[in-house]
Amino acid sequence: MAITASQVKELRERTGAGMMDCKQALTEADGDMDAAIEWLRKKGLSAAAKRATRQASEGAVFAYVHTNQKIGVLVELNCETDFVARTEGFRNLGAELALQVAAMAPEYVSQQDIPAERIERETQILTELTRNEGKPEQAIPKIVEGRVKKLLSEICLMDQVYVRDEKRKQTIRDLVNEAAANLGENIQVRRFARFNVAEVEGTAEAE
Repeated sequence: MAITASQVKELRERTGAGMMDCKQALTEADGDMDAAIEWLRKKGLSAAAKRATRQASEGAVFAYVHTNQKIGVLVELNCETDFVARTEGFRNLGAELALQVAAMAPEYVSQQDIPAERIERETQILTELTRNEGKPEQAIPKIVEGRVKKLLSEICLMDQVYVRDEKRKQTIRDLVNEAAANLGENIQVRRFARFNVAEVEGTAEAE
C-alpha cells in the first residue's frame, strides 16, 4: 500500500526516528502504525534519534589495508565516552566500516554531504539517458527519481547495503544504529579516506 506523508509525520512525532526510517518502517508494516513502531524499536532506531542529539566527541580511527596492499582505508568513528570507544563492540563496528569503505568505495558519508550541484548534474544526466531510452515523457520524472535515489544510496556510506549481509537488506545506517542501541551512546561516522594505488582518492567528511 502507498505510504502517505501524514503517516510518516505521525510516526516520526511518536518515535523521534528519522523520516526515511519511518517511511521504511511503515512500508515493512503495510501502513500499520503500531507494527511500524515495534519495527523501529527492534531496530533501535527510535532511541537512536534521541541519542543523535547528544555530543559525540570521543572515538577512534580505524584502518584497513587490503591483502594486495593496493587499497587502504581510514575511518573516524565517534562516540560519547572514552569508555565506549575502548569496548569490543565499538571496535568491531569501526573495523566493519573500514572494510565496507574498502569494498564499496563510497564517496560521501551521507546524502546530506552531497553538494546540490552534484545531485542536479546527475539528475540531468539520468533524465537525458532515460529520454534516449525511449521512455514515455510523462513517466520520465518518476523513473529518474528512482534512478537518482539508487545512485545516492550507492555513493553514500550510510545508505549502502552492508557487504556482509547475505540477504542484502541491512544498510550501514542500520548497522551503526544497532551498535548505538547496544552501546547506549550516540555513534557517528565522522569521516573516511580511501586510498587506491595509482588512483587519486579523496576523503569524505560529515557536515
